[in-house]
Amino acid sequence: MGSGGHPEEAKTTYREAMREALREALRADERVFLMGEDVGRYGGCFGVSLGLLEEFGPDRVRDTPLSESAFVGAGIGAALAGMRPIVEIMTVNFSLLALDQILNNAATLLHMSGGQLPVPLVIRMTTGAGRQLAAQHSHSLEGWYAHIPGIRVLAPATIEDARHMLAPALADPDPVLIFEHGSLYNAVGELAPPAAPVDLDHAAIRRPGTDISLITYGGSLPKALTAADELAAEGISAEVIDLRTLRPLDDATIAASVARTHRVVIVDEAWRTGSLAAEISARIAEQSFYELDAPVERVCSAEVPIPYARRLEEAALPQSADIVSAAHRAVD
Repeated sequence: MGSGGHPEEAKTTYREAMREALREALRADERVFLMGEDVGRYGGCFGVSLGLLEEFGPDRVRDTPLSESAFVGAGIGAALAGMRPIVEIMTVNFSLLALDQILNNAATLLHMSGGQLPVPLVIRMTTGAGRQLAAQHSHSLEGWYAHIPGIRVLAPATIEDARHMLAPALADPDPVLIFEHGSLYNAVGELAPPAAPVDLDHAAIRRPGTDISLITYGGSLPKALTAADELAAEGISAEVIDLRTLRPLDDATIAASVARTHRVVIVDEAWRTGSLAAEISARIAEQSFYELDAPVERVCSAEVPIPYARRLEEAALPQSADIVSAAHRAVD
């Protein structure tokens, strides 16, 4: 215990927090197992599962062939048979090879069976850009999945959520997709034990404010917080909302923030057209139109394949300066 009687906070990384969440799940329930490309001997393509094969053995940490459709389908079958599989897909771009399994099987079987066939499956994947991995490993397609009824879509942006979202995801009777932004894996912070079970239904106010709402998720949260610091130095109080769950969206928290600030910037690393930012903007127009004192601003990626060259990649992605500029357009 700390000197104030509170549990000691331990310094860790987002990657280590996710690994500890996996370890806890494997220890807590023999039905849980991890499967995917290179999750075993290699320790995961991003090092998240490093050491778990040695600790739990090849029956619980399973390397799979390079076939996303096959191993996601196997995970669905295992869930139908009473297991609690955690399927890792290397990157969101490759998840498209399993889209038929996710959309036509995982998301629909409970409905099509009249409630007889729940699919308690967790699928983890890396998303996002900023690491010079070029177009086939760098896009943000989680908004596509947030379009699908029958699944829950999570985007942990903090070390706390990386550590504590997995357990309630595994307890969910429906399929849950967890999108881990690749730029966050090396993030370092303090991790305290949760005061209560982690809530998957609500967005979080990461910074309160009164002049403008910055609504974002995942890898864009640090940029939004940096922009809020810059705006504060100019006398503009920005509230930062971390969506956390992309399906279902927490309309109430969004609407309450708009009612407080009356101005909104939505930050979304996906492309602007048909984006999650577009959906949120539409909901604000439908539910909070008369609270707005300015048009909703959106800061999204340029509508190009993500470039490999560092400066081009940075230019294509939302940056803190872009968020500040958008806030000024709304406030000034």
